[in-house]
Amino acid sequence: MNESRQEKLNQVLGKLLDSYREYSEIELIGSVGLPAKDSIIKLVDDILVVLYPGLIRQESFDHLNLPYLAGQKLVSILERLELYTEQVLCWKFSQEGENCRENQEFGEEVEQISFSFLEYLPSLREVLAQDVEAILKGDPAAVSRREIVLAYPGLIAVSVYRIANFLHKQKVPLIPRIMTEYIHSRTGIDIHPGAEIGKGLMIDHGTGVVIGETAVIGNDTRIYQGVTLGALSPARSMADPELKRHPTIEDNVIIYSGATILGNVTIGSGSIIGGNVWLVHDVPPGSRVYLEDAPEKQEIRSGVGTRN
Repeated sequence: MNESRQEKLNQVLGKLLDSYREYSEIELIGSVGLPAKDSIIKLVDDILVVLYPGLIRQESFDHLNLPYLAGQKLVSILERLELYTEQVLCWKFSQEGENCRENQEFGEEVEQISFSFLEYLPSLREVLAQDVEAILKGDPAAVSRREIVLAYPGLIAVSVYRIANFLHKQKVPLIPRIMTEYIHSRTGIDIHPGAEIGKGLMIDHGTGVVIGETAVIGNDTRIYQGVTLGALSPARSMADPELKRHPTIEDNVIIYSGATILGNVTIGSGSIIGGNVWLVHDVPPGSRVYLEDAPEKQEIRSGVGTRN
């Protein structure tokens, strides 16, 4: 390398090192260790293999080797989840000026969270089976349950959301958000891990769906592409960080593509929200809300909302 090139590289390196010192909040050098994003992604994929064995990854499961292979995977998931949970909790405590190594109950907390997650997996499969049934019932193009697991991005997005939501409820920082943002990048479906979603959710097509942090969705709901369940303002109340900012969607609601529902409003059970509708107010149960002829003419008809 000639002297001129070396000098230029040294200048770039010097400026880069200065940048690391100036913007230390967007790197992690010589600080409390955090799990790499790639490690969380691999963990998510392995959890999906346990939830849908033989369909997520090309592996040979049969009834003879299943106990052995499933047991191996559970141990691997447990050990990594314990490690990553400890790392993110330590990071959180260090941000608050505490030393997690001095907390005698810290190890017990990590073990409890990790084992409770494994214990959650059988009941999670039951909920996911209902999500699959909702898609099979709601999409006339669906051929079989296995096809839905193999090919439908909505199901995978909801599956990862349900994994992340459990960890979010256990107050595990960072990891749930990495999980949902990973699947967001794969599917175009953005579900915050803090949202509360009931059983039998069908997200059809899915691209551009956004479900905010404090959104609540009941059972047997159908959502199409481009739907936003968002907040009226990005501002967060520092006095009340748990402020309800997103919609509540009751049971048996259909929301068609492009609909935008904003704020702490309630969409009553059995309602149908038409495509491209903009809503910032409550809708009573059994309503149909749609744009009739012109975009500015939005009509609500109560008491006639039937599912087709």
